[in-house]
Amino acid sequence: MEWATAPQCGAVVVFCGTVRDHAPGRPGVTGLMYEAYRQQASPRLVSIADSALDRWADLGRLVLLHRTGDLVVGEVAVVVVAAAPHRSEAFAAARWSIDAVKATVPIWKREQWSGGDDWGTCTHDLVDVADLPQPSATGALHLEGSDSSEGPR
Repeated sequence: MEWATAPQCGAVVVFCGTVRDHAPGRPGVTGLMYEAYRQQASPRLVSIADSALDRWADLGRLVLLHRTGDLVVGEVAVVVVAAAPHRSEAFAAARWSIDAVKATVPIWKREQWSGGDDWGTCTHDLVDVADLPQPSATGALHLEGSDSSEGPR
């Protein structure tokens, strides 16, 4: 928050995605293990940030972080922080950025639940950042065949 706060920005939006205790057909989730293809994940995060800065010219600061490794229920897995002069741009940029992370960055999750463990079921093919559709007024991405509120992980 301290880094994201800038004199020209009157709004800072923070999104934290946490590990929840269930997944479709998998009650009693106790944890997740995230893996990333780091050689592709890091450049794609940079590309998302660059694209967001192009889409919202007044965006002051943007943070995109996704953890890897073992996490338990309640821990933060992903963080997006967007700072802009006004809340509408900050919310839109944060929403678009988390949807873009889920759609483009090669990060996979393995779920551990009361019935076993396996890879997450909410998967889709990754797309390039340049191929993302234009965001709606709220920043939401509407990807063919996916519910961006759940995402691929």
